[in-house]
Amino acid sequence: MTTQDTLTIAGRAYSSRLLVGTGKYKDFEETRAALDASGTEIVTVAIRRTNIGQNAGEPNLLDYVPPSKFTLLPNTAGCYSADDAVRTLRLARELLDGHDLVKLEVLGDPHTLFPNMPETLKATKTLVDEGFKVMVYCTDDPIQCRMLEDMGAVAVMPLASLIGSGMGILNPWNLRLIIDQARVPVVVDAGVGTASDAAIAMELGCDAVLMNTAIAAARDPILMASAMKKGVEAGREAFLAGRMPKKLYSGAPSSPTDGLITAGPGSAK
Repeated sequence: MTTQDTLTIAGRAYSSRLLVGTGKYKDFEETRAALDASGTEIVTVAIRRTNIGQNAGEPNLLDYVPPSKFTLLPNTAGCYSADDAVRTLRLARELLDGHDLVKLEVLGDPHTLFPNMPETLKATKTLVDEGFKVMVYCTDDPIQCRMLEDMGAVAVMPLASLIGSGMGILNPWNLRLIIDQARVPVVVDAGVGTASDAAIAMELGCDAVLMNTAIAAARDPILMASAMKKGVEAGREAFLAGRMPKKLYSGAPSSPTDGLITAGPGSAK
């Protein structure tokens, strides 16, 4: 990729198109090692599950993942209503000295962790009105994504498949519809299981990929983080390069035929 090919979110440019979560690792040391291996610059923090200063006397994630090194993306994992999500992000802004870039997710049920879109839309409006720069976890519904963008979301984050499922990109056609209409970054959020899934998302034209479980739950999280970095980069380069068209049959050889040595008269056959 060229040095000019940067991801821009809320007016700030990033060289990495891989966003990584900080949950589910065995400890904060492993968290930091995985983040470093991934090359990520934006990391998500579940405010209701991770201590960033609200619990005195407990290990603090910020000692391992400092805001001077990473852009923190507080999220509302575990929230099931707009009111809970808004309260959580207000707390995050207070704990992080006015930090306004956030990830909103309002879940519909604890079994699937599918987004509750009516509550998500409600929370988005409130947060935008209060000056937050909101990246929104949502369904892969092009109409809902357009509504979120019109409300002022700085990025839409459609799921590829259910959170933590590792099922990969189940509906590439909807993602393409979202990408084709979007004027803000489209970040695949949830469902990526391995590096090839990340590459596919990027080849489709997504601006970035966010993941947590795919790295943290791997047998070797550090190695998987490195693989994800490469997958995102390869997928982006393939998208920029433009793949050859698919053909059922092709009579065109892959190598030129001009100038080939041919058997002359009387040559052995």
